Amino acid sequence: MISIKNKQEIEYMKTSGKITYEVLNNLKSIIKPGMTTKEIDDYVYNYITSHGATPSFLDYEGFPASACVSINEVVVHGIPDNTVIKQGDIVSVDIGSIYKGYHSDSAYTYIVGKVNKKVEKFVNDTQKALYEGLKVIKEGIKLNEVCSAIGSVAKENGYGVFTCLTGHGVGKELHEDPYIPNLSNHESEGIILKSGMTLAIEPMFSLGTKEVWLLEDGWGIVTRDNSLAAHFEHTILVTKDGYEILTGE
Repeated sequence: MISIKNKQEIEYMKTSGKITYEVLNNLKSIIKPGMTTKEIDDYVYNYITSHGATPSFLDYEGFPASACVSINEVVVHGIPDNTVIKQGDIVSVDIGSIYKGYHSDSAYTYIVGKVNKKVEKFVNDTQKALYEGLKVIKEGIKLNEVCSAIGSVAKENGYGVFTCLTGHGVGKELHEDPYIPNLSNHESEGIILKSGMTLAIEPMFSLGTKEVWLLEDGWGIVTRDNSLAAHFEHTILVTKDGYEILTGE
């Protein structure tokens, strides 16, 4: 059952989304070589809590931090620690915030310093896939149109798409129905988008394999061939004529 949010719920999610967006936007000028992933997490926690919200991820199913900070071959769910960020790393930060009981969820992949053109294009293409998916959203379309639009970017460029990692509904719970795969699939053909649905759209691609390993910490997920991975995500509201990004300007 996919929940439809009422006007008050949407307002709470807009406030939550603004806080989440501001954190990720601020990190563009904060993340530097020499920082630890724990320092990023500290910033995320302090910003969210000082703006009247609670980090969605902290203690979620036992996750020990406010942010997932995933470097290079780590796709998602990297636990912040004393790992030092280096020149040429790509760093994906995935966060959420809860305001008056309602979540927002967003992710951004930061290029630290200079990388080669292939890596730069890969990160930009993953972000492009997010917006290609958003472009088609409006009331009445099949969810699979979103999935197909995202997947087409990966297919055109030969990127790996992780079938076990998907977008999702979001709202009163961090993860709600439906699951939103990043490539065309049969199940999404049967789901029709309706105004008032709130969804977390999140392409995750690799420069190589679509296969992943779970790290010994039980959280971090890495590419099996150690190829680079990138991740972008927005929480959006489906409207009659399109969509509204709740984790953006």
